[in-house]
Amino acid sequence: MKYFYCGFIFLFFSCSSDPFSEEEYINIRYELGEENLVSHLSIEAFTADKAFGRGIPGLSDLELSFFGVGNAMFDQSWVSAPATTTSRDGLGPLFNARACSACHLRDGRGKPIVENGFGSEGFLIRLSSGNDPITGPIGLFNYGDQFQDDANLGVEKEGSINVRFQTIAGIYPDGETYELRKPMYSIVNENYGNISGAHQSARVGAQVIGLGFIDALSEASILVNQDINDIDGDGISGKANYVWNVKEARTTIGKFGWKANQPSLEQQIAAAFSGDLGLTSSLFPDENCPHGVDCTKISNGNNIGETVEVTDTQMSRMMVYQAAISVPKRRDFKTTDVLEGKQLFNDLACVNCHVNNFKTSNNYSLLTQIENITIRPYSDFLLHDMGADLADNRADFLANGNEWRTPPLWGLGLIEEVNKHTFLLHDGRARNIEEAVLWHGGEAENSKNQYKNLSKENREQVLKFLKSL
Repeated sequence: MKYFYCGFIFLFFSCSSDPFSEEEYINIRYELGEENLVSHLSIEAFTADKAFGRGIPGLSDLELSFFGVGNAMFDQSWVSAPATTTSRDGLGPLFNARACSACHLRDGRGKPIVENGFGSEGFLIRLSSGNDPITGPIGLFNYGDQFQDDANLGVEKEGSINVRFQTIAGIYPDGETYELRKPMYSIVNENYGNISGAHQSARVGAQVIGLGFIDALSEASILVNQDINDIDGDGISGKANYVWNVKEARTTIGKFGWKANQPSLEQQIAAAFSGDLGLTSSLFPDENCPHGVDCTKISNGNNIGETVEVTDTQMSRMMVYQAAISVPKRRDFKTTDVLEGKQLFNDLACVNCHVNNFKTSNNYSLLTQIENITIRPYSDFLLHDMGADLADNRADFLANGNEWRTPPLWGLGLIEEVNKHTFLLHDGRARNIEEAVLWHGGEAENSKNQYKNLSKENREQVLKFLKSL
């Protein structure tokens, strides 16, 4: 009924010889509170470059204290052990970054490699030799499941990453041209054996806002949108990924990561500590030890009385920080172009995957303020076939090589201000929002083609709506 009403309004405005005034038009199209993506816990983006990273309103003094400690941990650079800074030593021996913020600067989005020899901010390559649907990707002999291109002094890094680009020209039906750029990454100067034949998948770190709200979603709220066999015939067949939950020692629904391959915020954080920084924790207590190196002879960052480098106390502070980061309110949400773009977004069926209506569960003890909150993530957190052009051909639990989790769109329009770039999609190939839309395929092929068939004015209205998120 909702979409019928919206369609009726669209036709009315298109055909009426006596259209409403702009103010009346806006009042009809605007949905009360739609700018608040996490309801009353949304925040104002007072300064654009620091729009991400502010906590939800109403944190207690103790929670604010934990939030501050977690924030400091997120920003600090870790060093190799032994060091006088005993609370932040233990880096490596292999790693991709020295700080969480190196991949998520100002709690934002990482950048891909765009030029050989210059590294990146938040880019890595996943590796595997196969996949088990229960335990997940099988690590590559000598390298594990993540390629680390940095190492401590005296230890050889796993190698280096080069990139070259293929240019793909395209044209809209109205004659306007566009150009896409496909990255082709290669691993060179391997130090632990030949890596050819490995399944590889390039990844860029996403903005870390609203994670607590995702963590607080129940499995049932995600599964309500699952339609594996496309029973409703709309061409969309999202499915949940079920992944190994280390803490519960069983498979549970995946919520985080580009392939929905992490079941909880805690495991997502612990996996990043392990894979990205080489830091051990209770969930992942084993060192990421290079092949042929006896890590028992290398100093670790364990403090006296501790068996891991990131203690449970430190992890609890980081958890509060990551869970409590709020989502900025939308901008320009009451302009004619943005409201028209929102309607077009719905008409193109983009909202079938980028779902804008969830409610968190009533059981989130980490931050009870987040319980029973209506959120608009513009994601269904399900896997979708995005076509051959975006495929990495690397399975991850139940996700096949063509499937990706629908990423939340909240904060999309602020990435340029926060991180000074607009690289999007899992490997950063899209240089702006328009290119990200044009890379869609598979289940989104029809929506993409409908977008391409819009007038230039309508296409720009869709982009203005997306930039308002």
